[in-house]
Amino acid sequence: MAQDDHGGDSHATPHIENIDFSFDGPFGAYDVNQLQRGLQIYTEVCSACHGLQYVALRTLGDDGGPSLPEDQVIEFAKQWDVYDADLDDTRPATPVDHFPGSNLENAPDLSLMAKKRAAFHGPYGLGINQFLKGTGGAEYIAALMTSYTGETKEQAGTTFYENTAFPGGWISMAPPIEDEQVEFVDGHANDAHHLAEDVSAFLMWTAEPKMGDRKQAGFTGVLFLTLLSVLLYLTNKRIWAPIKHKEND
Repeated sequence: MAQDDHGGDSHATPHIENIDFSFDGPFGAYDVNQLQRGLQIYTEVCSACHGLQYVALRTLGDDGGPSLPEDQVIEFAKQWDVYDADLDDTRPATPVDHFPGSNLENAPDLSLMAKKRAAFHGPYGLGINQFLKGTGGAEYIAALMTSYTGETKEQAGTTFYENTAFPGGWISMAPPIEDEQVEFVDGHANDAHHLAEDVSAFLMWTAEPKMGDRKQAGFTGVLFLTLLSVLLYLTNKRIWAPIKHKEND
């Protein structure tokens, strides 16, 4: 997704605007349609350079994810070639295989990028922003893809592109998306900003595929702790009631 900027203040932290993703907040959940659009964008655009080597193809059919039917997962997997050590050759992938790795040596794998590039912190290390808005990794990716200014420079034989969302302001990745680059069968908006949001949501899922289960488990845990606290309070009150009654007498 990004290489070192080789220019400007590498420690600068650009301001990233929050996006109202469906999975934000303690009760948020992934939008299946958005994940399917994001998968299409990744397949048609991002996969030319970037890989998802830590994501199993079979998970595309999991509940809480893109939720593709089994036959679609099988057909989707066939478009990728994977190396098989037993054959000492490549073969079409099956659902039990993972997405291929990156095609370019300097193109980072995107499997966990949405967690690695957290944009929201604090205040004061409390993580309140992350509780309300999420980590901000998806927002960072969306901002990165839509914050090119059109300015370029060449340094050490490499072309760098000015990007106001990238720390330092210059990035070696050319603008990856443009308006109407991908056509959706449902006719959904396909301007650059919507494409960026959809693929960012998909990359959030690749990084946090069990987010829904985690949130549900957390809610259940809080509910049980609340119930336990009430029971302990009532038990304590009942145990000490006779003693307090005698003291009052």
